[in-house]
Amino acid sequence: MIVRKQLDYAFARLFKGKAFIIFGPRQTGKTTFVEQLLAKVDKKTLYLNGDDVDVRETLAKPNAAQIAQMLAGYEVLFIDEAQRINDVGLLIKIIVDRFKPVQVIATGSSAFELSGKINEPLTGRKYEMMLLPFSYAELVNDSDFITEERSLEQRLIYGSYPEIINDPQSAEEHLKLLADSYLYKDLFTLEDVKKPLLFEKIVKALALQIGSEVNFSELAQLVKADQKTVDKYISLLEKSFVVFSLPAFAGNVRNEIKKNKKIYFYDTGIVNAITRNFNPLANRNDVGALFENYMIAERMKFLHQNQIESSCFFWRTTQQQEIDYIEKTKEKFLAVEFKWSERGKNKIPLTFTNAYPGAETLLVSKTDRGSFLNG
Repeated sequence: MIVRKQLDYAFARLFKGKAFIIFGPRQTGKTTFVEQLLAKVDKKTLYLNGDDVDVRETLAKPNAAQIAQMLAGYEVLFIDEAQRINDVGLLIKIIVDRFKPVQVIATGSSAFELSGKINEPLTGRKYEMMLLPFSYAELVNDSDFITEERSLEQRLIYGSYPEIINDPQSAEEHLKLLADSYLYKDLFTLEDVKKPLLFEKIVKALALQIGSEVNFSELAQLVKADQKTVDKYISLLEKSFVVFSLPAFAGNVRNEIKKNKKIYFYDTGIVNAITRNFNPLANRNDVGALFENYMIAERMKFLHQNQIESSCFFWRTTQQQEIDYIEKTKEKFLAVEFKWSERGKNKIPLTFTNAYPGAETLLVSKTDRGSFLNG
């Protein structure tokens, strides 16, 4: 079993008088992560699943007496799929405030629901963590550097969801099922998604233009919808961890693009499942964009796993000078260009380096991705 890099981070924050909340896409192994975490804790645990109707009914109107009876003899309460439980934030707040020896661990695959239910009641009472598909660092640690380097094409085509890594022979089948069913399960149960066919059109349109700036007005015309609906559905995709966006970076250069966004998927396997393109890389014309998406998504995992607070952007001017990825942290201002081809054939624009002399610049190709993705 692949050991998740964030286990030590989570373990160090248990029994500190706060709940521990784990967000992330469906099927990324949140339940398995908690099981690994509880194996390190070795405490008597009560497990509740928010998908179970009787659990939701029992916890619909939590009160201290009922909770005391439920928790009798337990040291840990694990609530899986917590977003499905009404007033789950109030439930957790009562336990954190009145049953201090009990550690609450909750997982949720839908940030917009779970965050809305827990943020206000749990202000100052929780630690949070995002769990994404397996990262480059985790896969290297599980096998070795050479093996993972040889697996790059597999990762670009099929991604890094746990089920794909554990059963690569059935990767295409698993990904189609994930993209068609589980990925949008939370979204389609919301009243906000009133047009699921339109929603799927938007997802496919985004998958076909990864690495390109997204013009929401043009996208709305393409899918024959109003721009507000497109904006709302893309926001829901971000909040359910299907995609993430990079805004344009603008500072010292007069002709910098300031308003547009680029949208990437957290997993390239999902991109290919949506577009139904599992062809080998040698037979594709989108390898550069796929590699760019993979590298930026893996960098997002690196930042989350190492608890690095950062602001991430892309950069472009009206003269079409561009940089794929900008990262600003307290310690570093980083500009990175990703190329499938070998380094040395591309360069960071002088317009950028002259305007931002303090920035560290990198050219990262497929042969030197390891040091960028593993710190």
